[in-house]
Amino acid sequence: MHFTSEQRLDDGVLEREFTLGEIPGILWTPGPASAPAPLILLSPPPLGLRKMYPRLAARALHSAAHGYATATIELPGSGDRPRWPAAEQAVADLRRAMGAGEPVGDEIIDALILPLVERAVPEWQAALDALLSLPEIGGPVGYSGGVISIGTRLAVVEPRISAAVLFAGSFIPRAMFEEARRVTIPLHVLLQWDDEGNDRQAALDLFDAFGSREKTLNANMGGHTGVPQFAGDAAGQFFNRHLK
Repeated sequence: MHFTSEQRLDDGVLEREFTLGEIPGILWTPGPASAPAPLILLSPPPLGLRKMYPRLAARALHSAAHGYATATIELPGSGDRPRWPAAEQAVADLRRAMGAGEPVGDEIIDALILPLVERAVPEWQAALDALLSLPEIGGPVGYSGGVISIGTRLAVVEPRISAAVLFAGSFIPRAMFEEARRVTIPLHVLLQWDDEGNDRQAALDLFDAFGSREKTLNANMGGHTGVPQFAGDAAGQFFNRHLK
């Protein structure tokens, strides 16, 4: 991990941009503390860190106020990372189907999501290795992310993650339902009931499939970008119960 810049934000929060190989990322740590801070991994949607920065930074500042460090990395094919032609073709196929009013079939969903999961999850694990080696960061670790299949896979394969907040706002391959049955950590799932681009029933079925003994579904009226503030506050309270 190589830090490339740093600045102080509100309340003394330290923001540092870094690279991990070819992967750019950002780390936010709260002001001086007597002990290493617990960590929340903020996984963005595949829109690019620059575009998502205001939303990510706001979440990081909110988390820092409760004593958490937070970190994010650029997803494969997003932002300034090299183009990924297969992923671009999958997006084009998705837009064509939706524009024509056709059902989004399993073939399109698999091509769009499964390769992203296969690439992104090992990168998140490498980032976690590097982050936990820093003296100012300790455990436990939480995950908060918008591509629910990435979060599902990480919850299965990464034992260092103790709890996860998942946003049910992305298409779900059928293969992920079997993986969901192997998830055992506490989950808090956010669902926008009127999300115009996604399958509500699939999100409900995935929630039902999760094997966690503690899982909460926070469903609210509104579209994809309309998550109410109180729903975000409830997610913060969830982390306070499980990461402190």
